[in-house]
Amino acid sequence: MEMKQAALAGLLGLSSRRISQLSEEGIAVRVGPGTFDAAVTIQNYIRHIAGKAGSRDANLDLNAEKARLAKEQADGQSMKNAQLRGELVEAEAVAQEWESIIADVRSAMLAVPGRLRRRAGSALDAAAISLVDHEIREALTALANADADQAARPHEGEAATEDETISVD
Repeated sequence: MEMKQAALAGLLGLSSRRISQLSEEGIAVRVGPGTFDAAVTIQNYIRHIAGKAGSRDANLDLNAEKARLAKEQADGQSMKNAQLRGELVEAEAVAQEWESIIADVRSAMLAVPGRLRRRAGSALDAAAISLVDHEIREALTALANADADQAARPHEGEAATEDETISVD
């Protein structure tokens, strides 16, 4: 179906100049001077507009990704600044420091029976020293297996119960 440029422009809601531009872009199909194949031109124009809409969606996605990247970069810089101010530390460094502290506490606790033996001399017999050593080792083992023993350990504010009474003369 052939249609004059002005009529086609009115049908599509475009200017005659825009129809000429679409013709130069290969979207509007000219069949003669000032005359266009309306059916093919309209189909091409619909595909052209749909393609633009798809690219607009792609641009929206691109804009969202750019915004996300900018936020991540800002967050990264904020974390670097906080680390420089000493407000953040690396988790690995904290874990290593705690491992060192725990090893020091463990060594100090295991040394208690030997220190008692040297300081108390004959005031404590070997059985009492052995009992202290046994209790310290049990406590350290329970702490090492805290997940398994969590329910058995007293809660804050509760007293621990003792299975036996120890008399040290």
